[in-house]
Amino acid sequence: MNIKKLAAITGLFLATAGGASAQYNLNLSTSQVLQDPLVIAMQGAKERIEARTDGQVTITIYPSSQLGEDNDVLEQIRGGAPIAVLVDAGRLAPFKKELGILAAPYLVDDYTQYAAVTSSPVYAKWVDELAESSGVRLLNYNWFQGTRQMFTQKLIEKPADLNGVRVRTIDAPSWIATVAAMGATPAPMAWSEVYSALQLGAIDGAEAQLTGAYGIKLHEVTTHVALTNHIQLFTGLATSEAWWSALPEDLRIVVSEELSAAGEDATQATVAKLAEVQSDMEAAGVAFNEVDLAPFKEATAGVYEEVGLTEARAALAPYLP
Repeated sequence: MNIKKLAAITGLFLATAGGASAQYNLNLSTSQVLQDPLVIAMQGAKERIEARTDGQVTITIYPSSQLGEDNDVLEQIRGGAPIAVLVDAGRLAPFKKELGILAAPYLVDDYTQYAAVTSSPVYAKWVDELAESSGVRLLNYNWFQGTRQMFTQKLIEKPADLNGVRVRTIDAPSWIATVAAMGATPAPMAWSEVYSALQLGAIDGAEAQLTGAYGIKLHEVTTHVALTNHIQLFTGLATSEAWWSALPEDLRIVVSEELSAAGEDATQATVAKLAEVQSDMEAAGVAFNEVDLAPFKEATAGVYEEVGLTEARAALAPYLP
């Protein structure tokens, strides 16, 4: 285990000598690079949290998976580590199956429609049950990273065009099932490995959001982007329930408010950057094409039943478009 991981695990809190106020440290982990709108928003939250708590809570940010890949960090969190990792709900599905629906294909038509879902009592119940059963507390789920598109070496216009194409995806049930249903061969792997895997031909493509793809320069190793819009990628910060419960209530309020505000900032910055990123990719020689979404929606309709999310979808029906 490297020093950064060790520090993350052992830094639950440091009580100062002489009965002074306890000091708490929270490490924020993300797979995105330092320049990504999400990391920039985290920096803003760090400054506000430390100011509002008079330094009682300190925030350390680890971009580019410096604390480990997301699934590994979740295991550290379950062990009580003072980390909040920015993850999609598909990675939480092994601990609370119903949450996987937030990363299911074509759940909503537009990213703004997620707010109704994540403010619903159904979602709140799932979050509490996740904390109780797994020790993972989902603090918020309002960090929009962009809509997932298909990055490949050839033109993709319909699901049949993906037959035999090895596509990197997130290592979570709903993601793997979605990519397979779209016609491709899913190849789950760490985000940090995608560029080299494409460069070496180990995979033929990747499904990703534009800002994240631009951050690791996928436009250098792919030639086409099919705008399949198959998942509106929202993510949230998940932390240790043990750490969260040990944090005094007044500090929890500050941390919760500021991290939620940062999610809103990250969402707005991401949306504002999408057109610029597409333009830069096109200037680098990548061809973008619109597709008829109907065949892709039809192809992925069975994913909900395949991964056991039909009941969850029914429970959320009043909050879906």
